[in-house]
Amino acid sequence: MNLEQLVNDLSKQPNKTVALAAAADKGVIEAVRKAINMQLASFILYGDEHEMKQMLADEGLIESPFLQIVHVESEQEASTLAVKAVRNGEADVLMKGMVSTSVILKEVLNKEYGLRKGKVLSHVAAFDIEGYERLIFVTDSGMNIEPDLTQKVEIVKNAVSIARSIGIEQPKVVPLAAVEVVNPAMPATLDASALTQMNKRGQISDCLIDGPLALDNAISERAAEQKGIHSEVAGKADILLVPSIEVGNALYKSLVYFAQAKVGGVIAGAKAPIVLTSRADSSESKVYSIALAVSSAK
Repeated sequence: MNLEQLVNDLSKQPNKTVALAAAADKGVIEAVRKAINMQLASFILYGDEHEMKQMLADEGLIESPFLQIVHVESEQEASTLAVKAVRNGEADVLMKGMVSTSVILKEVLNKEYGLRKGKVLSHVAAFDIEGYERLIFVTDSGMNIEPDLTQKVEIVKNAVSIARSIGIEQPKVVPLAAVEVVNPAMPATLDASALTQMNKRGQISDCLIDGPLALDNAISERAAEQKGIHSEVAGKADILLVPSIEVGNALYKSLVYFAQAKVGGVIAGAKAPIVLTSRADSSESKVYSIALAVSSAK
């Protein structure tokens, strides 16, 4: 499975609806046009009606049965209505347009009408790397700064749910560290060992966990073999759990800028998947993020 195959598979599935807050942005509208042409999803666009219609016309998307426009006066109102649309079942996925992350997340976490479900929201990114035989998921590179063990359990569960939604029935998870032995001076190794034991005892299900492992031994069977590491997971990881946001951010950007990896990302752990792309993300990346979110939507 790669990201192109995911898009192709979803184009044959029943249509899902994306509620897009503050959609008046050329990059966002370009991604909407591509997603509609690929039959990935329908969209409800919240924002300035005049601006959105002009941008849609520039993209050759004046009218479409897969498109609904809702005029709002502010990014706050756009965020509120988009979240409520998902909460009320009018949409299956929430997507951030040109609105600050703090504004839309405040609406997501609203106790009255928000989308809070689990204990932790976390970012899950799927990377399609040229020359590598499978997708690699990285979590969490965008939400949790330095998660403790309890939070890591939830982050793993969130990532596993996303991986399973695209057909990876029992994802292999590696909690990353710098070494393969438990060292009390290195908290990441303690958490990795605990997560591994929790998985063996059935406290974390639907996946296989082994750690601590360094990156090379997580993704390369040859490296793991040379170090004498033998397990069902070593060298075959599907999901890389990073110990902190700094590690996740550096790994994410290294894959994008050095390896030219294709990527789609989604926020998991809410009542519906959330697409939080940034202005720097390409329209291609936005489309892959939409695809990942649509795939994981109930």
